[in-house]
Order: sequence, then C-alpha cells, then structure tokens
Amino acid sequence: MKRIILLFAIIGLLAGCGPNPQEKALEAFIQNHVKKIKPLEKAANLAYWDAATTGNSELYQKYAEMDLEMRKVRSNADDFAQIKVWKESGAIKDPLLKRQLEILYEDYLENQIEPDLLKQIVDLGAQVEEKFSTFRGKIDGKPVTTNEIGDILKTETDSKKRKKAWEASKQVAPEVADDLIQLVKLRNQAARSLGFDNYHTLMLTVNEQKVDDLDQIFDELYGLTYTAFNEMKADLDGILAQNAGVQVKDLMPWHYHDPFFQETPLVLDVDLDGYYANRDVVELAKTFYQGIGLSTDAILDDSDLYEREGKNPHAFCTDIDRAGDVRILCNVKNNESWMETLLHELGHAVYDQSMTSDTPWLLRRPAHIFTTEAVAMYFGRLNRNALWMQGMLDLTDEQRQSIESVTVQYAKMKQLIFARWAMVMYQFEKQLYANPDQDLNALWWQLVEKYQGIKAPKNRKSPDWAAKIHFTIAPCYYHNYLLGELLASQFHHYIGKELLKSDAADFQCVDEKVVGDFFVKQVFEPASLYPWNGMIERATGEPLTPKYFVEQFVQ
Repeated sequence: MKRIILLFAIIGLLAGCGPNPQEKALEAFIQNHVKKIKPLEKAANLAYWDAATTGNSELYQKYAEMDLEMRKVRSNADDFAQIKVWKESGAIKDPLLKRQLEILYEDYLENQIEPDLLKQIVDLGAQVEEKFSTFRGKIDGKPVTTNEIGDILKTETDSKKRKKAWEASKQVAPEVADDLIQLVKLRNQAARSLGFDNYHTLMLTVNEQKVDDLDQIFDELYGLTYTAFNEMKADLDGILAQNAGVQVKDLMPWHYHDPFFQETPLVLDVDLDGYYANRDVVELAKTFYQGIGLSTDAILDDSDLYEREGKNPHAFCTDIDRAGDVRILCNVKNNESWMETLLHELGHAVYDQSMTSDTPWLLRRPAHIFTTEAVAMYFGRLNRNALWMQGMLDLTDEQRQSIESVTVQYAKMKQLIFARWAMVMYQFEKQLYANPDQDLNALWWQLVEKYQGIKAPKNRKSPDWAAKIHFTIAPCYYHNYLLGELLASQFHHYIGKELLKSDAADFQCVDEKVVGDFFVKQVFEPASLYPWNGMIERATGEPLTPKYFVEQFVQ
C-alpha cells in the first residue's frame, strides 16, 4: 500500500510545485471532518452490532441516534457549499486529495436534507429494521426460524406443509409494508429537495452509477439468459412437480426451495448438503482462507456465528472502525448453504481487514459496494466447485467425478436463477420509488412472473414484496449483487488465465497463495483510491464486462 500512496504523492508533485492554498484548506477540512465522523461511525457500528446480536430495542434506538449524528455532520449546508466550490473550481490537483474530495461530495450530497425530515427517515428505518430482526413467522401457531422454514422448503413433499412454511416467511410483510411505503415517500421527498426525480436516482448518482447504464446491462442480460433460463426452469419444474406429486401447471411459489426463488433448489442426483453435514463449516472456511494467505482468526474470534432467540436471523459483515475490527454475523448450520454464506461473508471481511492504515481514512473502504460483493461472490461460489470440494473435503477422484457434472449444472442454475431474481428486485425498486402509490402487490407478481416464471397464488392480497428486508436496510442496492456476479466472473477468468495459467473452466483454488496475493495487492489494498472501473481495469486489464459471466454460465 505504501507504494501506491507514494505513487500518488509523486503524481501530485509532478502536477505542481506543492500544496496550493486551496489544497491546504481542503486538507484541514478533511482532518476536521474525520476527527468528528470517525468516532461516531465506530459507535454507530458497535450499537448496530449489539442490536443485531441481541434484538434489544433500546440498542436499535441507540444505533438510530448515532446514525443521525453522523448524518447531521454530513448534512451541514455550509460545509457542502465549500465542498462544491472545491469540486467545481478545478484547483485541487493532488490526486489523493481529489479522490477524497469526490468521496466527501458523494457522502454529503445524499445528506443535504432538512433535519426534521432526516430524523424521520432514520427513526422510521430503524423501527422497520427492528421488526425484521425480531419477527418470527408462525406455522400452526408455533414460531419458526428462518432456518426451519428453509429446511421445510428444501425437504418437505407435502404441498400443504410447504405452503404453510412459505406463508410463514411472508408474515412479516403486513407488519412492515405501510411503514416501508412511508419510508419510500420520505426518501423521495428528501431526494426531490436535492433536485432528483426520486430517491432511486439519487442513490445511483452518489454511488457513481447511472440508470441508463444499469437498464442497458439488465436488458442485455435478460436477452442473453432468456433461452437458457427457460430451458433450465422447464427441467427444474418437472423435477419439483414430481417431488411434490403435482402437475407442472400447478406449481406454486412454495414448491421452490426458498421463499423468493433466489437460490438453487437442490434437486439433482447428488445431495450436496450431505458433504457438509458432518463437517464444521466454520473450520473449513477458516482453513481455506488460511491456505491462500488470508487469516480470518481475528475476524471469527469477534464474530457471532450461531442461531439464538432474538438475534438477527440473516447474515452480514461489518467493519467496525476501518482499522481492523471486522466481524461477521451468521446463523450457521453444517450444510452447503451456510458453507457458501461463510465463504461469502468472510470474503467481505478479508477485503475490509486488508485495507491498511497507510490509506487515508476516507478512502479506507471498498472501491464500490459491488466490488466487495464481487469478492464475496467469488469465494462463495467455491462451495459447489467439485475441485474445491475435493481439496477441502479430502474427496477421492471417484467421489469428485461423481459430483462434478452436478456441481457444474448447479453453478449454472444458481447464476441463471439469481440473475432473474436480481432483475425482479431492480425493476421493482425502480418502479417503487417512481410511484409508491401504485398497486405494488400487483406490480411485484407481474415482475416475478415475467422474470422468474412463477405465478401468483390466486386471490393473494398480502404485500409479499415487503418481506424482503433489503428494501429497508439496503435501499437501491440490490442491483449491485448482479454487478458483483459479473465482476466475480471477470476475476475468475483473470485468475485462471493469467495467474494459474489454466485453460480449464474451473480450478481448485485451495492453497493457492497467488490468489490471496492478487486480491490483497490488486483489489483490497487500493481500497477506494480509484473509482470502481479504474480499480477493475488495473486489477484485470479491462473495465467491467458481462462477457465472462455469459461465457461461464450461459453459453
């Protein structure tokens, strides 16, 4: 990292004879800003962690208060006016300062909201998130966990029992839908006060993205995956119908293996869960990362890994202080799904952990939210890679060969299914913010049928869309998961061709320290020193492209 910072310093010196008055003023501003925001961010992250691990409502309120304090710092109108002056003046030549100025502008822009409105947004968001974290659906009056619902949808053959489990997964929706719509309207009100047509457009702008560019990518992928997805789903539906004892035309949303049909049903001849059932998936993940030169000991020591009452039922990674305190929250069971989740969340974690103190604090974060997703996805994919499974689970060649064709098929199914699910989320959220007063339930099922080929239950009136927590905790974010998949395939191509010198479609990756070195030096350590496409081009030799995703999973 020091060599990167030194390079920036040399470039800055070549651009002029030293810091000019404007640059000195900006440096002083940054120092003062970081002094204020740094302890607030750490306190907020700790409060959120404590709230998520306990379900304590007072801690959620504390997090909301800390989040509001951070937003207040970034909402200062005079400071933002000065930032705009620096940005538009062209006087900031030093590349390191210029990049920090870009980050400051984006951080301040989305917070230029009237204080009372800002407080309403933060408070309502925290309330909705608390409901998600503590709510448990019920089957026949008995509370059930997310894992229990997942187990039923994976294994049960009785359609009536499957329907009850699916409905339990949606029971949170009526509890939060009205608040979510109000939150959308508040966010839109804030965005319009800043000159944007709605909050969706604002969030893309502050994340260096454009609606037209995303529309083009999603439309292109819809066309490229159309035939492959329909052929795959026809085969899958035949298996699911047979397992449930129904005709294909009678398949309903609860016949798939997760509540949103965003994951791959495990229906092929090999039971991948069985390979992990008697293994400690936490130790497997730890051993793998150690083998490529990325220690996760400190991360796992501070993490919260197992299910319990009141705890957030999902999984996430958090960087507490941008100084090495990185943690993951999981609800681990020894199955292939949690093997993937652990590899995924630890991918986020090693990214955060590897950003060094030499990097200015403002830039000590991933190049983009989708680049950290790409890293997490690259590693998360390994749990169904037969070569990786052989290396980590000590399988014989015969065992590997017996599952290889299935794992390849599963990998393609997974990506086709997820790409279509991401299209639902992107299109729905874009239209949600464009008009939150429309019939959102009808819109949701129209998009589900178009992109996923699943029909709505008859006379279904519940706001099923609201059961997806991401509309609350990560608004206008979900499209980044699909961009992450594209970049993960680009990483896969580069590592195979350039680092491992392999022409094979897959490779083991176990104990390959060159892989860890690549990510540390080319992706992690640069943090957000470069805009996201600049980092990608430096790391892989070309800007982001969907061609390797199509090559890997569609063709």
